[in-house]
Amino acid sequence: MIDKSRGTASQPILHSVSAQLFVAEIRTSCDFFTGKLGFVADFVYGDPPFYAQVTRDNARLALRQVDEPVFVGDIREREELLSASITVKSSEEIESLFLSYQAAKVPFHQKLRTEPWGARTFIVKDPDGNLILFAGPA
Repeated sequence: MIDKSRGTASQPILHSVSAQLFVAEIRTSCDFFTGKLGFVADFVYGDPPFYAQVTRDNARLALRQVDEPVFVGDIREREELLSASITVKSSEEIESLFLSYQAAKVPFHQKLRTEPWGARTFIVKDPDGNLILFAGPA
C-alpha cells in the first residue's frame, strides 16, 4: 500500500487475532463455549472432529483437539498461564458479562476485580483448564 500523503509504503493494518486453545474433546469444548459463554460454533472439522472455531461478536477462538497434555505437570495452574484474552469496551459491559456467566454457573479461576492498573477483569476456566481472561476498562 502506498500512503499518498507521504509517498511511502504504509504498514499493513492487523484487523483481528484468533487464539488457539488445545482441548481433549472438541464436542465437549464446543458445548461449553456455546452453552455457557454465548459463542456460536462457526464450524467443526474432521471425522471424527478434531478442529473447530467458535465466535462471539469479534472474539474468535480456534479449538484444536490433542491427545496428550500440552503443558508439563502443573505449570499452567502454578503460573496461571492465560490461553486467551478477550476485551469489552466498558466497565458496565464487563460487569454485565461477569454476572451473566455467574448466573450460568461458569467456572471462574478469578472473579471480577479491579486490577492495580485500573482494568476490570475476570478469568474463566474451560473444561480443559484453559484460562480465558475477560477485561474491560475501569
